Amino acid sequence: MPDPTVLDTGAHIALTERYAAHNYHPLPVVLEHGEGAWVTDVEGRRYLDCLAGYSALNFGHGHPRLLARAHAQLDRLTLTSRAFLNDQLGPFAESLCRLTGKEMVLPMNTGAEAVETAIKVARKWGYRVKGVPEGEASIVVMEGNFHGRTTTIVSFSDDKVARDEYGPYTPGFRTVTYGDADALRRAVDDTTVAVLLEPVQGEGGVVIPPEGYLREVRAICDEAGALMVADEIQSGLARTGRTFACDHEDVVPDVYVLGKALGGGLYPVSAIAADQAVLGVISPGSHGSTFGGNPLAAAIGHEVVAMLEEGTFQADAARLGRVLEEGLRPLVGAGLDAIRVRGLWAGLDVSPGGPTGRELCERLLARGVLAKDTHGSTIRLAPPLVVTDDEVGRLVDAVAASIG
Repeated sequence: MPDPTVLDTGAHIALTERYAAHNYHPLPVVLEHGEGAWVTDVEGRRYLDCLAGYSALNFGHGHPRLLARAHAQLDRLTLTSRAFLNDQLGPFAESLCRLTGKEMVLPMNTGAEAVETAIKVARKWGYRVKGVPEGEASIVVMEGNFHGRTTTIVSFSDDKVARDEYGPYTPGFRTVTYGDADALRRAVDDTTVAVLLEPVQGEGGVVIPPEGYLREVRAICDEAGALMVADEIQSGLARTGRTFACDHEDVVPDVYVLGKALGGGLYPVSAIAADQAVLGVISPGSHGSTFGGNPLAAAIGHEVVAMLEEGTFQADAARLGRVLEEGLRPLVGAGLDAIRVRGLWAGLDVSPGGPTGRELCERLLARGVLAKDTHGSTIRLAPPLVVTDDEVGRLVDAVAASIG
């Protein structure tokens, strides 16, 4: 059995390529340690982590408060299954209801599970409450969406790589152009039980809808008697400078879908939050999860909520986002076609003739910055919310030096 402590980068890559399925195409760096906004590879090189686990690491690597809470719970109780109660779930659920302003939560593990849960709840609500005939419920989704990679979710994805050769596909979804309220209004009808959308499309390249769009979605859902379901898995929990991205338009969805940062970068924790009139359709045995709501997950999630309730991370993301945007703006027309910034989250479109998104990420890697490409010529930047002004400046300098 190989000893991971003595393998170099090449050996780790070879081992992973040989024994792990090739469902990712990672950059050629093997990480072994992380602290705050920084990670270190097996050769001792340090990198500024500007992906932050797709926002799962909003609080950085190894945040002391989260580690302390996890360590304390590890010594007490980690799993009971929901066949029994545990002393961590109730306090966590109450705190998450307070944060979201909702009456109930349903805890799961991964983001995709939370989205699946929201879909199931919306359909059951549609049959039980709205009165849609059984088997006819429809959900309107958006072009360019990313909600996960389960069979049902890829059924309404327009990403060919994620979707192709996984059929037959789950029916019941209608797709409209993101940001087009008129298209949405035409798509809803008496069978529509929900509109599912990301307030900011993360995988799409940090795509921000037109001002007022979320308010129009809210109004259309109200008019149609459908649930507005906001996937805040990446955009929520302080990433955009507000607790939720919907807050930028003072919009409250019927269902929040949460994950990633809810586990503090330590453990998979997800949930949906809604009022009793929606989540009350769930009855014992109709939905569940062996690990969902376990004591360790609940303890970590409770600490995450406590940290967010202080408001510091939201304020830091808003301020540092302005610093990031001010630094990137001069690069538009000088290697970048466009930038989109919402809080401490940015999408950068590389100008034609410049490096591909992958090539730009490789150049950034050589300069000690980790980032992720998407859709060919776009990269995403999402450093942990604990970065400093100097570290944001270092990121901007690295991008400037890499796009030429």
